[in-house]
Amino acid sequence: MASIKKLKKDINNSIGSFIEDVYLWELNNPKSDIKKSEALIDESINLFDRLISKVKISDKKNAKFHYKNLKEKFNLELNKIILKLNKLK
Repeated sequence: MASIKKLKKDINNSIGSFIEDVYLWELNNPKSDIKKSEALIDESINLFDRLISKVKISDKKNAKFHYKNLKEKFNLELNKIILKLNKLK
């Protein structure tokens, strides 16, 4: 169960760090359109909600496979959102 707790913490910390990055971007770019950066925050919160809801599973036989896929999906989705932040002007 410690790995489940660690996975939840990783998801929470990574999304929180990303949101902080968005706020810093907003502070450094005051003349930019904030609606785009707010959309990225909303997208990251939705990602958090989707992933946390998938952490608890009922099928214990495939748990290792499930969590590995969940972590890969999380990294892929978060990287996509980070790329969107990097493209903002």
